[in-house]
Amino acid sequence: MTNKRIVFMGTPEFAAHCLSTLIEQHFNVVGVVTVADKPAGRGQQIQESAVKKVALANDLPVLQPIKLKDEDFLADLRAFEADLFVVIAFRMLPEVVWNMPPMGSINLHGSLLPQFRGAAPINHAIISGEKESGVTTFFIEQEIDMGNILLQERTPIGENETAGELHDRLMHIGANLVCTTLKGVFDGTLKSKPQAEFDSNNLKHAPKIFKADCEINWNKSAKEVHDFVRGLSPYPAAWTTFSMPEPKTAKIFKSQKTGRKNSAKMGEVVIEKSQLFISCTDADLEILELQLEGKKRVSAEEFLRGLRGNFNLA
Repeated sequence: MTNKRIVFMGTPEFAAHCLSTLIEQHFNVVGVVTVADKPAGRGQQIQESAVKKVALANDLPVLQPIKLKDEDFLADLRAFEADLFVVIAFRMLPEVVWNMPPMGSINLHGSLLPQFRGAAPINHAIISGEKESGVTTFFIEQEIDMGNILLQERTPIGENETAGELHDRLMHIGANLVCTTLKGVFDGTLKSKPQAEFDSNNLKHAPKIFKADCEINWNKSAKEVHDFVRGLSPYPAAWTTFSMPEPKTAKIFKSQKTGRKNSAKMGEVVIEKSQLFISCTDADLEILELQLEGKKRVSAEEFLRGLRGNFNLA
């Protein structure tokens, strides 16, 4: 494809798919940077990142620095003599790293910048009820997610689409966009534009999401709660607390708007045969999939089948 030397930086599957695509399309990836291996799961077995697995499968040298300003790491990185870095879902880079290659460092972001800058753009776009999402390639600069934009591709968000489903679609769209971006940058036909030239009105942000942020507020409309549930599904997952009669938390993975006007008081649980509803401020929301603490993820029908006695929101 090109003799331009690329160093790829990333960690999760979202990044690993792009690395695989670059290799398949014969881009000259000369090295990979990813996180250090770490123990995970009940057995605390050492786990490699998705990006490292792709790199090793393709016999690419891998750097796994603990500190990005470490002199030994910087020396090894310079030794790749890269023309350009591609960075996807990695870490915040110090200037000594992103400013190293002569052609700059390109990042792929899971939103239509400048909207939804931050660590969780896919989740926040759905939670906010957006009908459209997309991916953006841009040059990394000092301020996070603020660099000049290269290319964008848009895609509609389905009314019931979850963050996991949108993530997988954007993963494929993004990998192809990175390839198109690199071709344009390398042959000089693609010029970047400041983010100020794009939609900068009513900016929405996408900060990192913590467990406390995932508690469902039933004092909202059914649509707002539905968007919240699907925006956090399957991970980190929206949750609520049931009184059974002792309090137990339950993750809610899938819901459905019903149009049923409140059949009970706001926040009250309604069971009808094999269906589970919870009343919001304007209508009932049907719960389709959930996971009670200590149990496996099941359909609402399976959950109700194993239920002993009544329950409500705590």
